[in-house]
Amino acid sequence: MDDIVKAAMAKWPNVPDCYGWLGLDARGQWWMRDDNAQRSGPFAGVGANTVSKGSLLKHDKLIEFINRNYGADEHGRWFFQNGPQRVFVELEVAPWVWRMLMDFTLQSHTGRSAEVLSVHVDESGRLFVVTELGLGLVHSQDMHLAAEAVETGVWTPSECAYAELVGRQGCVLSPAAQGQA
Repeated sequence: MDDIVKAAMAKWPNVPDCYGWLGLDARGQWWMRDDNAQRSGPFAGVGANTVSKGSLLKHDKLIEFINRNYGADEHGRWFFQNGPQRVFVELEVAPWVWRMLMDFTLQSHTGRSAEVLSVHVDESGRLFVVTELGLGLVHSQDMHLAAEAVETGVWTPSECAYAELVGRQGCVLSPAAQGQA
């Protein structure tokens, strides 16, 4: 976490949390969800549509700031610590999107490296990896490398229903829908 964020948290400890305004899609892209996007429907799941995703963030410095200050609370809700305020993230699929390197190591959408603990395929054929950082989806552009990791025996995926996998990992996909507890 950035030092400036820590300082802001100490200076203003009682800033209310923010829900519904930021989303993370299955490709590791951040989306800003203004009032109109939130009124248009959920970020992911039943009723989700392009309008309800909001606006794709493209400002490199803002994305880097979010990436550095991204984490989870004790309830499995993922957030971006924006100064003294926690901005809870609506997750399309999982809290991490993994990019694979040629040596089959992983790097998250935020640039963090991670060690593979287990590999799973859900009922839709999506490939998930659990690491010490948590659950993540393998990026669609890296499926050729993932297939090679499976074919060579580096990875041995187990089948697991998506809802069960998310539940076992304690991930809250929509803190806004869960309520602002």
